Amino acid sequence: MKRILAAAIIAGSFTVPVAIAQDERDHVEVGAFADYFRLNNAGNTGFFGVGGRLGVGAAPHVDIEADMAYDFARNVTSTVGGTGLAGVSTTFTQVNGLRLWHGLFGPMVWLGTKHARIFGEVKGGFVNFSTSGTSPTAGFTSVTGNFFTDQTKGAFYPGAGAELSVGPIGLRLDVGDFMYFNNGSVNNLSVKFGPTIHF
Repeated sequence: MKRILAAAIIAGSFTVPVAIAQDERDHVEVGAFADYFRLNNAGNTGFFGVGGRLGVGAAPHVDIEADMAYDFARNVTSTVGGTGLAGVSTTFTQVNGLRLWHGLFGPMVWLGTKHARIFGEVKGGFVNFSTSGTSPTAGFTSVTGNFFTDQTKGAFYPGAGAELSVGPIGLRLDVGDFMYFNNGSVNNLSVKFGPTIHF
């Protein structure tokens, strides 16, 4: 009887930490968010849209996430050329109905508890620029149809944020530098805020 009790205690001492680790890492997070994207090359024009994310626990305090957002059309004016001094003229370019579609994938490392945590993330992905279509539905169809064109640029995103949860429902804020590559890197502010569900 003592041997059985000793074996049970030893087995329990190994299974409790494993169960705790499994509780931290074997989870899924699904979320929706409002998206703000400040496009540097368009005079810091702010784009607003909606998006969604999916995250899966990969290790204790590490999730692998994918998110995608669609930003609604804006008319933008960008400056091309000089400043008008010393005979150099300035050219303004008007772009009507510019829409953005962007997606990211990568790790998110967090500290805290499941109810209150801060995190850092490093992700790679793409951003697609489209000017065709007159409605959000037509614009999204055009963006997805023209994905493999020179309108799509590779992207890199370092960011950070915080999340508060009550039970399985939470609110999350992400802020980062969305860099896309077009003859060098172009830095853009990206802010995402919205609800999440853990299970």
